Amino acid sequence: MRFQSLRALVGVCLLAGSAAAAEDAASVRYFRDLAETRSYSLGRPVSPKLTPDGAHAIFLRSGARDPVLRLYEMKVADGAVKELLTPEQILKSGEEQLTPEEKARRERQRQSLRGFTTFQLSSDGARVLVVLGGKLFVVTRADGTFAEMPGAGWIAPQLSPDGQFIGAVRGNELFVIEIAKKREQALTQGESSVLHHGVAEFIAQEELGRFEGFWWSPDSKFLAYQETDHTGVEIRYIADPLHPEVAPTKQFYPRPGTPNARVRLGVIARGGGDTRWIEWDHEKFPYLGRVTWKEEKAPLTLYVLDRLQQTAVLLAADPSKGSTRELLRETDSAWVNLEADQKPLWLADGSAFLWPSEQGGLRRLEKRKADGSLSDVVVRGEQGFAALVGLSGSGAGAAIVFAGGPDPRERQIYAQSLAGKSPPQVTIGSGMHDAVVSQTTTRALHGYNLMDGRAGWDVCEANGVAIRSLPSVAEKAPLLPRVELRRVKGEREYNTAVIKPRDFSPGQRYPVILDVYAGPHHQHVTANSSGYLIPQWYADHGYLVVRFDGRGTPGRGRDWERAIHGNLIDIPLGDQIDALHALAKELPEMDLTRVAVTGWSFGGYFSAMAAIQRPDVFACGVAGAPVVTWENYDTAYTERYLGLPESNPDAYRASSVLAVAEKLARPLLLIHGATDDNVYFQHSVQLADALYRAGKPYEFLPLLGTHMISDPMARLRREQRVLAFFDRHLKRETPASTPVP
Repeated sequence: MRFQSLRALVGVCLLAGSAAAAEDAASVRYFRDLAETRSYSLGRPVSPKLTPDGAHAIFLRSGARDPVLRLYEMKVADGAVKELLTPEQILKSGEEQLTPEEKARRERQRQSLRGFTTFQLSSDGARVLVVLGGKLFVVTRADGTFAEMPGAGWIAPQLSPDGQFIGAVRGNELFVIEIAKKREQALTQGESSVLHHGVAEFIAQEELGRFEGFWWSPDSKFLAYQETDHTGVEIRYIADPLHPEVAPTKQFYPRPGTPNARVRLGVIARGGGDTRWIEWDHEKFPYLGRVTWKEEKAPLTLYVLDRLQQTAVLLAADPSKGSTRELLRETDSAWVNLEADQKPLWLADGSAFLWPSEQGGLRRLEKRKADGSLSDVVVRGEQGFAALVGLSGSGAGAAIVFAGGPDPRERQIYAQSLAGKSPPQVTIGSGMHDAVVSQTTTRALHGYNLMDGRAGWDVCEANGVAIRSLPSVAEKAPLLPRVELRRVKGEREYNTAVIKPRDFSPGQRYPVILDVYAGPHHQHVTANSSGYLIPQWYADHGYLVVRFDGRGTPGRGRDWERAIHGNLIDIPLGDQIDALHALAKELPEMDLTRVAVTGWSFGGYFSAMAAIQRPDVFACGVAGAPVVTWENYDTAYTERYLGLPESNPDAYRASSVLAVAEKLARPLLLIHGATDDNVYFQHSVQLADALYRAGKPYEFLPLLGTHMISDPMARLRREQRVLAFFDRHLKRETPASTPVP
């Protein structure tokens, strides 16, 4: 009997072990599918554009598990699709080789796909320009032929408005290529180790959201271009620890309180000659935020900001004289936001322009006369204006298309006449909507990523009715995340997301993961189901995953966002904890004795501070790529929120992880890419060293890579390590503490 009982017991253990192994294998497959499909986004159309007549859509698309983008064309009338050009046609069996400059540009744009990562369509729709491996190719749509342009190592190419020329940068000099003759000509000269032409500097790309370094005139006869002088800017070197035989890469990286690059704007004829420099008060307004030169009857315009970004001025320039005149000025005692749409959208006749503004406390859309004076507020802040999409159609029938809505967790598309009548919502479905419009056709492209799992792009008529969907080859997620969007009320009301296990059992107590960002210019709680697929993976391992957007995050007005000015941690941390406790009153299954905090970048900074400063709330923390000392981050971002370090030392001290590191009493896992050129590896090393010297135990996971982790296996292993960390410290009765001997 004893033998039989033992054998039975062994059999039960084996069955249990087999079930656990099967469950673990299923978990790994689930996450690998997520990683290999980029949360099931690969295979969807990317960056679509309509031809001027609205008859065809041009777009990029990868395979379902292949991150290489290819160029396609769809005929709207019948949906027929043809591939215009493939990377394989160009590379044959070779690999795409990227210059360090192009790698840096892609890192700034958070672009991890390969192949044709962008394309340009000529204004008449006849030609398409693509770049691959630093070489330029022009596709003629009529016959499907393509021509390679001369030279190599090109970055940032732009078609001229007439489609006859290409502007591009090589070796930090600006060139023009005549397409018909395949002839290149250098427009600038004098490049050196510190002087660059035609390329946006690091700060413009990383923090100001401007990636262009030159601009064609509307008649294709001139180019405005940026000259950047890096004299005096601090240099950082990044070495790849896996390849010590390779020399470190060099990057100009200005830290708070140190010199920025000096930027000026010049105008030069397409055929070369002398540069006419555009004059403004460079000392007072060193940041060149936006440049616009689109309409023949409208001026070249510049949007410049002071160093603390509390004053911004829109200038109209006269390229023939180099002079400027002020069109408008915006100020804020904290900072002026510089959004992607923060540039004038001129009417074709040059009589007026549309201008997004936050001067009323809520974002609104203004119509201004050619001299910059206010004509009307065409979309009021109370209507939920978020972003200007563009003008659809022309003349009396033109419509303003914008994104927004009453719920900041969603983004709907609206259209209204230029007269400013009440805007009709032209999109339906809870989620994130986007649009691409043109003044040459009333047809538009409608993009959507919805809470019900639907995602893609449609060609629509002016009333929003879909004509044809752009074809997708993306795989469909097998199950939707079990996410609930809520508003919870503590001291304030917070937008909240709760992700429950699929086998959630009411009444059972679950450990909690606070998945956090909590920083400026990012909403973590949005109506986008694909954004919750990875949190669902954690939830299905027996956790409640929660997200909150507190003060400091956008979408809820000027005062809500600017509350963090001068201190990046106290208010965000207080709000997250307040929201956590408020949600627990509604969801008693949350076990507040077992709470983890995790985030990346600013979220990593927040997680480190939360785990250190509030051990009464957080049982453990995972800090991914955290900014540890703001003195070692870049100027434009840091000074926007904390001011200059010599003027506001207390702000930097209050926001520093190093200032509180010796207080760590909970388990902390640091994760950082060794070649991160945004939040340098230095940050986590500084924190690790401070903890080590204070006698505090911690875990450190260094990764091979940058600020982005896109390799599927690397992502899987990272998340498995984080999950194992949570399991060790949360799945027991009493959280582990780490007392100091």
